[in-house]
Amino acid sequence: MSQLRELLVEELHDLLHAETQLVGALPKMAEAAKNPKLKEAFQKHFIQTESHVQRLKKAFQILGEKATPKPCKAMMGLVEEGEQTIKEGAEKEPLAADLALIAAAQKVEHYEISGYGTVHTLARQIGEMEVATLLTHTMSEEESADFLLTAIAKPLLQQATIEDMGGHVNLDSTPEVHDQRRRKVAH
Repeated sequence: MSQLRELLVEELHDLLHAETQLVGALPKMAEAAKNPKLKEAFQKHFIQTESHVQRLKKAFQILGEKATPKPCKAMMGLVEEGEQTIKEGAEKEPLAADLALIAAAQKVEHYEISGYGTVHTLARQIGEMEVATLLTHTMSEEESADFLLTAIAKPLLQQATIEDMGGHVNLDSTPEVHDQRRRKVAH
């Protein structure tokens, strides 16, 4: 086996363990989330993560290798950090707890994006285009999950900032409601 192929297989074993750990962690994060959009994002990504495991198993099948996970210490640490974030979140205001969950989740996403980028490049380099295509799908889903977490975090950050300054604005209300309130105050 060439060194690049060997490295590809080794990294795939690592990712298989990482994704398997996330199948266990994501439901806990969804349960801990207070914001409905964040809860939904974790639930959706849980379903995607199950398909990531299946794609990795398919990649092993294509390569003629056994799909045995290799302990991924990095993901073990990130999952442990996420569990700690959940515990600490029980003591925090809902906005702060959700923002902490988002931070923990994005660390995971960035690790996965990096890992899938590496294995995708290795697969392409050694001519395993079918494997590379599978990995591209997963990498795209990881990037989308990261983008969604950022989109969810922005209004939460704005609301937390306003609350820290002593004000309160309901960012879930529509502009029309604000216009109606302004008109009543003006009269």
